[in-house]
Amino acid sequence: MDRADAAEPVLLSGARLPGADGVFDLSLADGRVVSITPTGAAPAPALAPASGAAHPRRIELDGRYVVPGLHDRHVHASQWAMVSRRLDLAAAASAAEVAALVAASVDRGQAEVIGFGYRDGLWPDAPSRRLLDAVSGEVPVVLVAADLHACWLNSAAARRHGVAELAGDAGVLREDDCFALVRELDDLADDVLDGWVGEAADRAARRGVVGITDYEMRWNRDDWARRAARGIRSLRVSFGIYTQHLDRAITDGLRSGDLVEGTGGLVSVGSYKVITDGSLNTRTAWCFDPYPGLEGHEHAHGVATVPYDELVPLMRTAVEAGLTPAVHAIGDRANARVLDAFEALGSAGWARRGSIEHAQLLRREDVARFARLCVIASVQPEHAMDDRDVADRYWPGRTDRAFMLGGLAAAGVELALGSDAPVAPLDPWIAIAAAVGRTRDGRQPWHPEQAIEARAALAASTGGAGHTVQAGAVADLAVLDLDPFTASADALRRMPVAATLLAGALTHDALGG
Repeated sequence: MDRADAAEPVLLSGARLPGADGVFDLSLADGRVVSITPTGAAPAPALAPASGAAHPRRIELDGRYVVPGLHDRHVHASQWAMVSRRLDLAAAASAAEVAALVAASVDRGQAEVIGFGYRDGLWPDAPSRRLLDAVSGEVPVVLVAADLHACWLNSAAARRHGVAELAGDAGVLREDDCFALVRELDDLADDVLDGWVGEAADRAARRGVVGITDYEMRWNRDDWARRAARGIRSLRVSFGIYTQHLDRAITDGLRSGDLVEGTGGLVSVGSYKVITDGSLNTRTAWCFDPYPGLEGHEHAHGVATVPYDELVPLMRTAVEAGLTPAVHAIGDRANARVLDAFEALGSAGWARRGSIEHAQLLRREDVARFARLCVIASVQPEHAMDDRDVADRYWPGRTDRAFMLGGLAAAGVELALGSDAPVAPLDPWIAIAAAVGRTRDGRQPWHPEQAIEARAALAASTGGAGHTVQAGAVADLAVLDLDPFTASADALRRMPVAATLLAGALTHDALGG
């Protein structure tokens, strides 16, 4: 999957630009958009690239639409690559249905069962270790929740991983205990995992994706440098750094935005990532009000995983080293506290371009604070479709303040859209459709007042390139069969992508010419 020669000049002829009248020719050279001229006008004079090639390759688009290439702002790349190799639990509507799926896997002779995608927030029955033991015997079973914040194990797996006491009778690990186990599951041979990641990168390119932000809980610099050296070059990758690696990153002089040598300019240092609460489906998102049915419980309001008096020094250490904070907060109490932390950092430049990852449940007064503090809301609109019923049950009477994309945009907050793959598919068109339509599967839109316009959703999905292609910009482009500004939400979700270009080189080509 080596990237095509980015120095080859290309002429995209007969292109439409969403929101603009007419048909255009886009001249690409040295990885940039040299010019945009009406089709049939005199060609741009500066097409000869530095390589010395004299004539551009002409690609007829026949009126297809060209937009900036898409970026997924929040991905767990290794876990996304593994999902297709794991038992799919997404359709299970109860613990009993999950047990039946596990039983079928064991009957097929699997020596170990690893599953992904269960959502137990609305189940009529609860996960239990005994239920899995009854269908699995001594075959280890580890099932990862769709939100990545919980794992359900049988006794054999609990013993194998040394977590029997932590998992208890329910066989469930949450938050940091779950993350530690998932990291063990991710510990595959480099060549195997890299091969799977490469396949996932190719699939992403087929959806118009040119870049991702990878928040895998690994030392990502070496992973992506190795992958680039092995030819995985169809994506730009900005990688996150977690607390367990913060000292190493500072010692190595990593700063947000710096390019990693030897990666062809495709891999860059991303943000410092810290997780401050849990998730809504796991009922660990930290909220001001207790979860119904959990009143009086130790964690009735969810879980604050990093105390404030630790969070602020960690963020300050990162900022002073040149690392931008990206802070996970889902509950309204967590979001308020993280905004307090950004405010405590003052006007430090690196902090002012920081983000809150997810920003799902908010107080209205905190929307204005996002804008005032210049904190980016890095949101995953498809989560609203996945969690709407869970939110209605566990956040009743307040869901007008859930997934407030419209309110944030109206307040002038910069939005960045992503998937949190594998929590939702690594497909920005799914995120854009959810942001625009607030619906899926034919249901009535959920709080449609929080929808945003298609051009705003597209602009939040292009890594800062905006909603339209500009002359002089990097030639990271997607070629579409439909106008994204006028397509319905359902059509956006299925958007046909005819081609993807990274620095002017095709990484996906379904043009048929």
